[in-house]
Amino acid sequence: MCKIMLTNDDGIFTDGMERLARTASEVGEVWIVAPDSERSGKSHAASFHNSFEAWEVDYPIPGVRAFACTGTPADCVRIGLLNIVPGSADFVFSGINYGYNVATDLQYSATAGAAFEAAFQRKHVIAFSEDASPVHEVTDRYLKEIMIELMDKPLGDNQIWNVNFPSCPLVECRGILRDRTTFLGEFYKDHYKETPLENGHISYVVQGVRNWEGEEGTDLRAILDNYVSVGVVNNIS
Repeated sequence: MCKIMLTNDDGIFTDGMERLARTASEVGEVWIVAPDSERSGKSHAASFHNSFEAWEVDYPIPGVRAFACTGTPADCVRIGLLNIVPGSADFVFSGINYGYNVATDLQYSATAGAAFEAAFQRKHVIAFSEDASPVHEVTDRYLKEIMIELMDKPLGDNQIWNVNFPSCPLVECRGILRDRTTFLGEFYKDHYKETPLENGHISYVVQGVRNWEGEEGTDLRAILDNYVSVGVVNNIS
């Protein structure tokens, strides 16, 4: 039986992680190494000059070994593959992220960052994401099918599979679109709100909206049109 290591950037006890673990446990031996709390937006950050901790936790799925970590998602991948999972893992799944990981927003995503770290470690990697919504009908319908399909499809060096599920009801989902490219247009239209502080410093808080106008053939266009988006994403090689 293959070994599958899971991680995410939302935290080890999230609903997305539990649903991913339940499905993955149907196709392999599952190990989880994930942050003890949310680490969204950390990209590929790793702790090379500071220590961090990890410890085993009780997990609500029989047979799943789970470890919480105080480091980043990339740290979780590194210690999971190098130290925790006996003999390392055959596959790494990152997600299911609470919020899409599409378009140029991928550069900020720690879901993608963890996936790329696993790719650097020469593992077969799939990143799974869905809309920040309580509606999971499409994800639950297609997750296992796509998981099994992509586990058998090869990747090149420093490549990951990137899967995004729309939040529409299942009856409104139009199916799966494969070979989606990453939308490279302007994804955010934002600025920073400035607030002067008593100590003379200025506080900055980002303000803005998403620019959701994806071109045909892209990951963003697919989810906007209620398709599951599947594609390969390349990291620096």
